[in-house]
Amino acid sequence: MGDCCILRLTRPEKANALTGAMLADLLAAVNAAANRGAKALILTAEGKVFSAGADLEEMQAGLGTSPAWEQVSAALAAFPGLTIAALNGTLAGGATGLALACDLRIAVPGAQFFYPVMRLGYLPQPSDPARLMALVGPGRARMILLAGQKITTDEALAWGLIDRIVTPDALIDAAMALAADALRADQSHVQALKRMLEGKPQ
Repeated sequence: MGDCCILRLTRPEKANALTGAMLADLLAAVNAAANRGAKALILTAEGKVFSAGADLEEMQAGLGTSPAWEQVSAALAAFPGLTIAALNGTLAGGATGLALACDLRIAVPGAQFFYPVMRLGYLPQPSDPARLMALVGPGRARMILLAGQKITTDEALAWGLIDRIVTPDALIDAAMALAADALRADQSHVQALKRMLEGKPQ
């Protein structure tokens, strides 16, 4: 089978809160995987939380409005192969955009999903509301962004925010199984199917 890239957030002692350096590393890794012709990319993390969002200290220094968030999510969205967010736990704040930019999202039981921009006084990253609405619809997107609701795993599955619930010990195997057909195909075929699903001309 072809090339699959697994990217893993590795700051579990801080709930994988994202720093500017981590975002830069993610951007470089996604671009490197695309440039080498990887047919699938799996984004996951260590520990019991996928990511708490932005690092609080760096938020105070301006990370919340950094273009780096949009650059990483744009790179994930433009990735020519299949992208899967394998969410090993709760997904919060700005990290939500990373998962929204992926083609598929799977999560473990007990994960929660929230994007507290209303309470914190920040705007979401520019592409996030449209991607969120495309998955869950405008009403539920308002529940998350305007009402600040925490969404359970079962709700996320019912709403279409995630595509499958998987036990923690099977998370990466499940992601690899979802990527199996893409890994056997030509990357150009994967990319063509993705463009068709996005309504773009071939």
